[in-house]
Amino acid sequence: MTKQARVMRAMRPRKPEQTWQEDRVEVVQALLNQPFISYSRQPGLYSKARDHYRDLRDWFHEQTGWSLILTRKFVKLEKTPVVWQPWMRVDGLRDGRDYALFTYGLWYLEGLGDGEQFLLTEMVEAIRDHLLAVAVEIDWTVYDHRLAMSRALKKLRDLEVIAAVEGDESDWARSAEGHDVLYEASPLARYVLRRFPKDLTSYERMEELYGLETTLREETREGVDAVASDTAALRSRRHRVLRRLLQEAVVYDWQWDEASRRYVQTQRASLIDRLEQWTGLVGHRYREGLVFTWPELTGPMDLFPSQAAMSDLMMLLGAELRGVVGEAPDKFERDENGCVVLTQSEFEGLLVTLRARSGDLWTKEFRELTSAELAFQVAEQLETWNMGVRSESGVILYPGIVRWHGYYDVEARDVE
Repeated sequence: MTKQARVMRAMRPRKPEQTWQEDRVEVVQALLNQPFISYSRQPGLYSKARDHYRDLRDWFHEQTGWSLILTRKFVKLEKTPVVWQPWMRVDGLRDGRDYALFTYGLWYLEGLGDGEQFLLTEMVEAIRDHLLAVAVEIDWTVYDHRLAMSRALKKLRDLEVIAAVEGDESDWARSAEGHDVLYEASPLARYVLRRFPKDLTSYERMEELYGLETTLREETREGVDAVASDTAALRSRRHRVLRRLLQEAVVYDWQWDEASRRYVQTQRASLIDRLEQWTGLVGHRYREGLVFTWPELTGPMDLFPSQAAMSDLMMLLGAELRGVVGEAPDKFERDENGCVVLTQSEFEGLLVTLRARSGDLWTKEFRELTSAELAFQVAEQLETWNMGVRSESGVILYPGIVRWHGYYDVEARDVE
């Protein structure tokens, strides 16, 4: 940036404080919920991110240890989880082969310049030859292999890593003979995958890949200066806590390690204030833990409850469980964390009761499922939102399930 540009920016009128705060929250939520803020797709939001860049870069670095990258074409927050969850997978990619081909697609693109064009057949042959050199065989005459590559290419297009100039990879996936696609590369390929400070083969444990500071045990080992060790431990603890609160739907007290739980409990007011000011999330302290919610009905993130029929079922289940436990507190087993422990038959029984009572308001799909199939799908969604977990004998329902509960307005239905 030239001196003249800096002066001009300094002279530009500053937005009112409320608007400035709203813009910052909008940018933070976009960074947390999108892979990039792209200048070509979201020029207005990109401009807001650029205006807030220094403040956001410093805040994310201090509070989470994440890096914020700004280029002329995009802004990206390098988000790394503390605890990997199944719902953190990449939408559009199905299995290991999809992920591998997505990664090798990025490998191929890193050797191309901005705007350089290439053919799909050139890319897949280069990938095949590279994999053969490391004794991994990929056969483009096999439909499943082409289909996996097609899904990887579609994801690369969604991320603006490549643009299709002519043709479609779906045609190539159906029949490789006589079909090709002309693509154009972008510099985003170099920024999609997280960059590590050292060679991947030098990491000994999966936890090291998360990018956090060393573990508390290592931070306080003998021979390390006590003040430096305490500072490192506090920073590492803060990063662990803020990352989980920002990325996961809910984290219960028993799901923290001892040091993190103590930090959450003693810094509760500060955490609520920080996250509301910078992210717009509203914090509430419940008996089971500190929970952050979005105050609006819609937002840039995945929200519960959503408009999906499964959300209705989960809220009905929460209301049913709340009613049953309220009338007969000892009907179901409880564990030391206050979770309700259900056998498979008890869990299916609750769902069958709900279907008998209000099944005519359910979608055709859920009405026709067997009780076992219905229980499987509901349990899967409970795990996604950290409201429950499947066990060997059934399902364990976490306290969060009864925080969100609802009923159908039967009287209004009867009037209609």
